[in-house]
This record gives sequence, C-alpha cells and structure tokens, in this order.
Amino acid sequence: MATIAPRGVSAATKADENLRQHGFCILRDVESRSRIEEINRSLHPRFAATPFCQGGFYGPRTKRFGGLLKRAPTVESLVQNPAVMRLVHAILEPWCDTVQLNLTQALELHPGAPAQFPHRDQDMWRGPTGELEYLVNVMWPISPFKAENGATLVWPGSHNGGQGDDGAEPVAIEADPGSAIIFLGSTLHGAGANRSNAVRRGIIVSYCLGWLKPYENQWLTYPPEVASAFDPELAALVGYQQHRPNLGNYDGQCPSILLGGDPPDHLAAIDALRPDQEGALSEFLRQQTDQLPPG
Repeated sequence: MATIAPRGVSAATKADENLRQHGFCILRDVESRSRIEEINRSLHPRFAATPFCQGGFYGPRTKRFGGLLKRAPTVESLVQNPAVMRLVHAILEPWCDTVQLNLTQALELHPGAPAQFPHRDQDMWRGPTGELEYLVNVMWPISPFKAENGATLVWPGSHNGGQGDDGAEPVAIEADPGSAIIFLGSTLHGAGANRSNAVRRGIIVSYCLGWLKPYENQWLTYPPEVASAFDPELAALVGYQQHRPNLGNYDGQCPSILLGGDPPDHLAAIDALRPDQEGALSEFLRQQTDQLPPG
C-alpha cells in the first residue's frame, strides 16, 4: 500500500512519488490524536442535528455537512497542515497561479450504508483528462478507518484520466485518526460499505486549481464578516485572493480588501499580472515610448 511515515525530506519525497505513481498515499500521524478528538467533540451536535442524505450518490445512510472552518475552528489545523500543503502545491501549482480550498466536509457513515458509486471528483468540471490534475483530496479519519466500517476504497493506478486499470480490485485504505489519506481528483474512489455496528466518521478537505469554480461556494460559506477572522493565508485559500491575471477581483482589486471593513465606493483597478505578462507588457510599453516623437 502507498504509505509513508513523515520523517523529513526523504519521506516527503516518497509521498510525492506514491501519489504520482499510484494516485494516492497515506501520511501517518501528521496530526495529534488529541486535536482530532477535540474536533470530533465539537462536531457532535451538528451530526446529531443533520438529517441523512438524499439520493443514491451521497447515500441514504450517510450524513454530510460543510463549512467546517466556521463550525469547528480547529479544523484550520487540518486545512493548513504543512505536510499536506507541500503535496498539494507540488501537484497543483504547475497548472495554476494560486491554489484554493475546494471544500471542507464532515461525513458520518452509519451501519448498513452501501458502498458508494465509484467516481473521480475531477469529473465535476468536464475538462480535458490525462493532461493535468484539477484537485487533491485529503481524507482525515475521525474514527479508525477499517475495511468493515466503510473505509475509503481507492483503485490504484486509475488516475491521470483513467489511463490506469479500472478493472483492478480496489484497496480499502485503513488508517487511524491523526493520519491523512491523500488521493488525486483523477483517482477512482468511493466510500466502502459499512458492515460494522458502529458509525464511521471522517473529514474531507480538498484543494483545487485557483481558476476553477470550487465545489463549495466559499464566498457564501465564508462571507467577509466570517473570513475577516481568518489569518491571511487561510482567507486567501477560501477565495480572498486574485488568481493572476486579474481573475476573481473586486472592482479591479484583490478581494482581500473586503476583509478590512467596507471599502470605498470608488476604487482604482490595479493590474494583477503574472511575471511573464509583466515582462511582455513592459516591452510593449517600451516600444510605444520609443515610437513617440522627441520633445
């Protein structure tokens, strides 16, 4: 199984290799169990009040809800876990200027829940496949993930546009709280069937290319009055940043201007260009200047 214990650069390199080769990897013990249990306790009331899902995909014996950064603030440590973020940036940054949070979701798989329909999360966007990665998923076990309680099923080698062997048998990814199960948006996967007598809980955190529309509408989930309490890096992750060139702006400026209170009614649009575009623009402007008559 593609698994590592994070112990320095060599372990990080091995995780990256496993993720690219197999479409998934496991980072063992990258978060304290006490932190996971703290998050678990904070989610008890929300799980109790949340009804079961409707529809065959989400599952009638499953509970799900999002917006975890405002429901359990300690989830921030999972979202910004350094070991996870290194992998996320390594996979996604070749294809974008900035990475954004795609969703945070808590799920509870109850006894009798059937296996989930196998799927690839990148299919949300219907873009070209096999050329780039759109998404990196991170599953954080809140209770131990075992084959019998519906641990996430992954089809090794099924990533990169489905060029792997979809006919192969899936692997049930068993892991304990504190570990992170990471798989690509192009990897075929699905929750297993819960054949145990206990509820299986987990948290999904996923990240996508900054120029995509995320699964969870981050700006409605975390409006400025909520996101203003986040540290700048977290606020940027949930959308309060521009993706160069000029994508996702507010009146021509970075939307982070909304986090400092009401901005002025009239703003000057400010260029937000990539270095290569800045260079091309500078050369273009220089040529225009050279063509001006002297004097």
